[in-house]
Amino acid sequence: MGIVVVGTVAFDTVETPFGRGENVLGGSATYFSTSASFFTDVSLVAVVGEDFPEEHLQFLRSREIDLQGLQRIPGKTFHWTGRYGYDLNEAQTLDTQLNVLLEFKPELPTSYRDTEVLFLANIDPELQLQVLDQVKSPKLTACDSMNFWISSKPEALKEVMRRVDIVVINEGEARMLTGEANLVKAARSIISLGCKRLVVKRGEYGVLMFTADSVFAAPAWPLEEVFDPTGAGDTFAGGFMGYLANTGDLSEEGVRQALVFGSVMASFNVEDFSLNRMKRLSYPEIEARYRSFKGLTSFRDLRMT
Repeated sequence: MGIVVVGTVAFDTVETPFGRGENVLGGSATYFSTSASFFTDVSLVAVVGEDFPEEHLQFLRSREIDLQGLQRIPGKTFHWTGRYGYDLNEAQTLDTQLNVLLEFKPELPTSYRDTEVLFLANIDPELQLQVLDQVKSPKLTACDSMNFWISSKPEALKEVMRRVDIVVINEGEARMLTGEANLVKAARSIISLGCKRLVVKRGEYGVLMFTADSVFAAPAWPLEEVFDPTGAGDTFAGGFMGYLANTGDLSEEGVRQALVFGSVMASFNVEDFSLNRMKRLSYPEIEARYRSFKGLTSFRDLRMT
């Protein structure tokens, strides 16, 4: 199954304790589609300005990402500027220039509307609802969001969550959305909206997945060097959804395996700025780290004497 992803393609300026990236390629849909493209066909819906360089388009095409849904309109491309301290789990936003994103009206090409898998990356939830109205009968739908939309458009966001199968957000966002300090209680509240699964990203502490009657935890890969966590959550989502689309296995075991592949992809992304590590990544590296991931949590059954 192929995936349609709707989100942002952007420029990022990022500073961490380990370096700085100036006007590098970024955006939620960019990270997601690059990651997912290792597993399945990806069609991207986003908007860029006249200043978006051909070299970035060539990179996306090199990953065989379908760009029929990428709009180019007059103006400047969305640009985010942020800084990370030694706590790499949280970014400090220094500047956000929405630019052409203010004019973005996602229109899915006719060929995209029959998609079997749809991922709504981090954009205005009212736009996410518009996209949901354009697809016919997808087998799997999922969404991401952020604290800005939780505070500014909570009802629209909750409506999106009612209409998708999987919600992917981080730990702080889950608490903010529900007003629950306890993460388990927050998860139950979000599940009660109507989605089937909630995936909670916890940065260097891994990821938790909740359903109405189960909880699954996957660790983060213990890296010696983390250069830039920008896009790690989107890369995770791309690996997770991409693997699900590849296998079509939506059983509990299949979804758990996909979750680990998402964590594998995120672990590579943070090893360099922007998408530089993803550009060098090979599938044998992904398989090798997946096997190593499995060893992190492998232990024998209880033996009583």
